[in-house]
Amino acid sequence: MNEVVQLWVYLAASPLFGLTATLVTYVAAHALSQRLGGTPWANPVLGSVVLLGTVLWMTGTPYATYFAGAQFVHVLLGPAVVAMGWPLWQRRHALRRRGVALVLAALAGGTASAASAVGIGYLLGLDGEVLRSLAPKSVTAPVAMGISERLGGVPALTAAFVLITGVAGALMGKSVLDALGLRDWAVRGFALGSAAHGIGAARAMQVHPEAGAYAGLALSLQALLSSVLMPLAVPWLLRWWG
Repeated sequence: MNEVVQLWVYLAASPLFGLTATLVTYVAAHALSQRLGGTPWANPVLGSVVLLGTVLWMTGTPYATYFAGAQFVHVLLGPAVVAMGWPLWQRRHALRRRGVALVLAALAGGTASAASAVGIGYLLGLDGEVLRSLAPKSVTAPVAMGISERLGGVPALTAAFVLITGVAGALMGKSVLDALGLRDWAVRGFALGSAAHGIGAARAMQVHPEAGAYAGLALSLQALLSSVLMPLAVPWLLRWWG
């Protein structure tokens, strides 16, 4: 047992530990999801988070040690989001016809998401710092953390809210959209991307290419609109509530 502990300490000290652990865990979680038929509750992101978090907690490995290697995956988040532009380019003619409607839908979705989160938090008695951290929960993580910092929130707390929101959207999105009677793939994808950012968009891409394309568009519009409007609207809203 002592040899195993020493081996773990040695591996955890390596800069590649976080990268290797992340890739191996995700591949295993994805394989399990595929074996179970891609069911929403077996989401690979959720499985990876639970497994990695459990291992880090049981071994007492600091998050900073893990992230020293996992940051290589984090850096790739930017190019991955940019890559979503290709399906949009393929549908550029349809997007031009729907441009105004899509922007208005993104504005309505982002407003509903932020206002409902802050409003529910306010009613539950959360303090202002937590509310500011909660507001950008439906924006992709790198942008949300920047917005949170500008609002006076806690970027690390915002990252946790973003993750929870994305996983919840990927797990429950299909059931909610089915209950609402929404069958159009473009509408379903746009709604999922607006509410659950990158994780929701990834789920939409797994289900249907049309849904994935519109989810990527919604994700981008939310990032753009939230970056401009949220630093203006959230402080005013919190002052109005007193």
